[in-house]
Amino acid sequence: MIQQIIGLLLVLFSTSMLPPLLMDLFYAEKVLDSFLLSYVILLGTGLVFWLPVRKIKNELKIRDGFIVVVMFWTVLGLSGSLPFLFFEPLNISVTDAIFESVSALTTTGATVITQLDGLPHALLFYRQQLQWMGGMGIIVLAVAILPMLGIGGMQLYRAETPGPVKDSKLTPRITETAKALWYIYLWLTIACALSYWLAGMNWFDAIGHSFSTVAIGGFSTHDASIGYFNSSAIEGVAVVFMFLGGVNFALHFIAFQRKSIMPFFADAEFKTYTLVLSIAVLVSVLFLYYSQTVGDFSEAFRQGVFQAVSIGTTTGYTTTNFFLWPVFLPVFLLFISFIGGCSGSTGGGMKVIRVLLLFKQGVRELVKLVHPNAQVVVKVGKQPMSDRVIDAVWGFFAAYVALFVFMMLLLMMVGNDQVTSFSAVAATMNNLGPGLGEVGQNYASLNDFSKWVLCFAMLLGRLEVFTLLVLFTPVFWRR
Repeated sequence: MIQQIIGLLLVLFSTSMLPPLLMDLFYAEKVLDSFLLSYVILLGTGLVFWLPVRKIKNELKIRDGFIVVVMFWTVLGLSGSLPFLFFEPLNISVTDAIFESVSALTTTGATVITQLDGLPHALLFYRQQLQWMGGMGIIVLAVAILPMLGIGGMQLYRAETPGPVKDSKLTPRITETAKALWYIYLWLTIACALSYWLAGMNWFDAIGHSFSTVAIGGFSTHDASIGYFNSSAIEGVAVVFMFLGGVNFALHFIAFQRKSIMPFFADAEFKTYTLVLSIAVLVSVLFLYYSQTVGDFSEAFRQGVFQAVSIGTTTGYTTTNFFLWPVFLPVFLLFISFIGGCSGSTGGGMKVIRVLLLFKQGVRELVKLVHPNAQVVVKVGKQPMSDRVIDAVWGFFAAYVALFVFMMLLLMMVGNDQVTSFSAVAATMNNLGPGLGEVGQNYASLNDFSKWVLCFAMLLGRLEVFTLLVLFTPVFWRR
């Protein structure tokens, strides 16, 4: 069954080469061969996997589910590198091609490619499209797969959330849920593209940036990112849709179903998400102005709001070289990215719901120090959380920190400085993209070993640590 699913994935993924093919026919920039060859290889490989086992109809077990989820990002991450490799003028190594592909599919937005403004439209469109596809995969992962496996953030408050999000089994209703969320994802993308176009982008940039904005990806079609356009209207559109992309898509679904915005304000995670971003915006604007990094308050407001929302939601768009700001602010924003978006969103980080539970558990422990016999219940909204859930969140946090430290030390071991190592691991594990130091603008200067470590960090962050980590335990492989 796993072989069958991988084969189908590759066959379906091969069709992602067709839109760039059409793009190249329109612009006539002669990159047709790169995408045509990639299409043939992926389609052929997918059929070789699928045809021998196409008639097998077995049920997937939980362990199979883990493998399928990990394969989705690893196999497609490797496959997505083909067009970069086959486009000779790019002159890219295998490591760099895989890094770019994995970064796109995990919606991280860390890039090794420079001089984007001179690349063919088809290749630029392909990078943006990869992020959009990765965003769709994240929604299905968060809503349909991870709750079934018992490891996602969504099930932490499923009982509190009305509607189909309560389901935890692969039933037709889960399929309908995923389909409904896809429609919301698609309509958000269309609305974002139209808004960008009305704000002044051409249609190519509007579509490309809508792909990476709603997916919380951060790839741009220009080296200067959103700063290329130097437009407050375009930045305003980006802020709105970055914020919406970081919200639980189940909430979008419920709000649309009820034709009311009240479900947002009744959700504890959404309120915490809004509060965290508001604090990040306030600190950024005031610090930029009072430190005289930006002399004019209106410019401090514009830059502070944009960068706080971009980094806080783990999108990673930039309008300026924020890594050159006084050291407090870039590091502060990097720490905000550890919180990230809501569970069930396309955002990265540890997820707001987990950080909220860690905070509430910390408060409970303080209360119990003063009143040792008190029965203090941790609640999210009005829903009490079991100790098993709290233990799972603490386990996740411990694994997150331990792996972060381990990978940071690996990067330092091969010669990277402390700031670069810390920020590179933070930016990739939180699926943020831009870092500090040598990785402020791109990751091209890092050695191959560092890039492979960071690819692993991207997958860890995207698969919420345990999904990938469980495959490295002996107990997983025992019969």
